[in-house]
Amino acid sequence: MSTKIEKKIVGYEVVKPDEKPAEPAKSAVTEVPREQAKIVQMHEKVARPEMLLGSTYKIKTPVSEHAFYITINDMVLNPGTPYEKRRPFEIFINSKNMDHYQWISGLTLIISAVFRKGGDVTFLVNELQSVFDPKGGYFKKGGKFMPSLVAEIGDAIENHLKMIGMIQDPGLDEHQQRLIDEKRREYEDRQTASNADQDEAMETPFPEGAVLCNKCNTRASILMDGCMTCLNCGDSKCG
Repeated sequence: MSTKIEKKIVGYEVVKPDEKPAEPAKSAVTEVPREQAKIVQMHEKVARPEMLLGSTYKIKTPVSEHAFYITINDMVLNPGTPYEKRRPFEIFINSKNMDHYQWISGLTLIISAVFRKGGDVTFLVNELQSVFDPKGGYFKKGGKFMPSLVAEIGDAIENHLKMIGMIQDPGLDEHQQRLIDEKRREYEDRQTASNADQDEAMETPFPEGAVLCNKCNTRASILMDGCMTCLNCGDSKCG
């Protein structure tokens, strides 16, 4: 009677006629559970489903008369399992302004290709946010400085990746938040009422007179007790 060997031979020994066969040695290689083997990761060969979940972000900049609308569509991987997650699949950028049509079309094709490649796509955020406009940047609503339109597209992608959980935002701990709140109250007590006619594009939740923070690019840094302290991210030259 022949026996078909379906696994790798990891060891052997000769059994004498008067001895019972020993227990087969356990392989050092652990078998991958069947459920885990079925987990789908994002890669370029994953077929596009009929429906994708999308989110649209509006960008209104002073460098263009018309707004830009950024739509990022996500694919839901492993739906209905503990491994369910959303991953970006494609991006579209639309606007009535046709001046930027050529390079925006090329940018969306490249970013979509990187999304479908899978893996860690968060590097796109840093790459886009590091693009500077030679004509100068601008402040978006809220006081955050944008060095270029491309950088604001990167900012929209960052917000989306945070929303689906690909980028974790640690935020400030309780001690840092309490210190910032105290500094803010002290500073506002020393300042006069803000100008109600301030331009809407420059409206900010931070006190009047705050300057640009070099760490988070937000107009939220104030001088308190001889030290510049950011009320947004907590950065301080005094530690």
